[in-house]
Parts: sequence; C-alpha cells; structure tokens
Amino acid sequence: MSDKIPEGNRSARERLAQQREREKGRERRRRTLIVASAVVGVLGLAAVVGLIAANAGKDDGGDSASGPAVAPSGAIGEASLTLPVGAADAPSTLTIWEDFRCPVCAQFETAFRDTITELADDGQIRVEYHLATIIDGNLGGTGSLRAANAAACAQDVGKFAPYHDVLFSNQPPEPDDAFAKNSRLIELAGEVEGLDTPGFRSCVEDGEHDSWVKKSDTAFREGGFQGTPTVLLNGESVFPGKGDEQISPENLKKWVAEANKGKKPGSASPAEGSTSPSATADGSAAPSGPAEGASTPVAPSSAAGS
Repeated sequence: MSDKIPEGNRSARERLAQQREREKGRERRRRTLIVASAVVGVLGLAAVVGLIAANAGKDDGGDSASGPAVAPSGAIGEASLTLPVGAADAPSTLTIWEDFRCPVCAQFETAFRDTITELADDGQIRVEYHLATIIDGNLGGTGSLRAANAAACAQDVGKFAPYHDVLFSNQPPEPDDAFAKNSRLIELAGEVEGLDTPGFRSCVEDGEHDSWVKKSDTAFREGGFQGTPTVLLNGESVFPGKGDEQISPENLKKWVAEANKGKKPGSASPAEGSTSPSATADGSAAPSGPAEGASTPVAPSSAAGS
C-alpha cells in the first residue's frame, strides 16, 4: 500500500492547519488585548487612588477645622507656629518638628531630653518646637491632632515643656490611637503640677487649637521635610547626623559649643517677650516684645527623619 497522501487530502489538511493557526493568532491577540486593558485599568485606578490620597493628605493638613486658627499663648514666628523653650536671646536655636504618635520622636526625646534641657537651661540654645500630625495621615485616627491640641492648651498656661515630656514618656504603641481620647490626655495632665484645671479641660475638649495644629502640619508638609523628628541646629539638619558624625548627646553639645564660640549665653526668658493672650495664627494678634516676628530656621529639603 502506498504511504503517499492524495493531493486533495493534503490540501484539505493544510487548509485546516492554516485555519487553526489563524484562530490561535486571533486568540493570542484577544488575550493580549484583555491583558493590556487590565493593565491600563489598574494604572488608571492607581492614579485615581493616588489623587484621592493626595487630596486627602491636603485635607488632613489644611485648615479643615471650623473657625480661625487660634495660636496658643506665647507662640512666635511666622503665623505664630513656633513654641519656644529657653532663653529668647540664646546664641543658637534648635528647631524640632515632632508628632506625639511618632515612635522615633519618643526615642529621640528619651535619648536627648536631658541634654537639650541642660543646654536650654544654660542659655546655650533656645528650642523651637513645631507640631505635625503625619501618623494620623499614615495610619488613620486623630491621636496626633488631639495630643498636639492638648500640648497647645498646656502652652497657654506655660506648661508646654513638662506636658510635652509627659506625652512622649507615656506614648502608646504606634498603631494604638489612645491619644485620640481627650480623657487620656486630661488624665496625663495630672502628672504636671497645676495643669489639670477647668480651663485646660475645656480647651482640650473643645479642640480650641485644632485649626492651629492643622496649620502647623500644613507648614510641615510644605516645608520639604522628610519625616519626624526633624532636628535642625541653626537651620542645619543634625538628625540622624551632621556631616560624617552621628548625633549623640556628646556630639550635640560639641556642635552647640562650636556654633556658640565667642558668644554670650542667653539670659532672657521667652515669657518676657511672649506674654500676649492667644492669638489667631494669621498674625492678627502676634506676641509682643523681643520674640515678636522671630523667624524659624529654614529646613533643607534633605532634612532627615523617620
């Protein structure tokens, strides 16, 4: 028997094979189109989500609270967003941006609190605190905002520094939004002598400085900072290091000594120039005296933080 395939059958088989190849080609193109459409859809969704997140961040950092941004008593600088601690005429300024929910901020405070207090008490530095609420934006919740408002309420009665320390010493784990409870913030005020008063409680419960805190957070987000804590000595980033040197209590003292060489230590208390009542952060009632209009050192865009 011959093994040759008749010409007619060969042509039929070839046509069938060609048809199958064409069908496979169409199926491949169809699948490619489906995959491409899915990728475009995912990218489009990501863009929309990113836009929503960006806008949400702006809302979180903006003046979304009703009413004017009421600055706490003694706040200084542009828009009254700076809370000063130490001599107003100190030769150097240590600027610190912090979030009360930020665990790295708490670690920084634990490691450097005594050193910073010593330098401030000796008139070597004035510390200028700025408050941010980035953890609220990153993890959700309102603990950063509520704690910052409470700290501003403490500033109203000259108790910011000790209450600031109490908040960081009692900071809850980062995912735990315990500071969102005003009752907890008022409870902690009991650890600062003379702070837990009806006026302080009312200020905390009413969120008197909420808009001011949001304004401060907006300044943080627009300032080119990389995270909290951001620590600047005379406008130069020193956290986590300065040049090739890592920050440490010893190095911080050395850097301050180098900056202050040949200069007299400060002696004027911030209270001498910061005794005005609460002001609106638009500057309509800025603090009077030597501290009026004091500027905050400009942070470099590479300021370090976490």
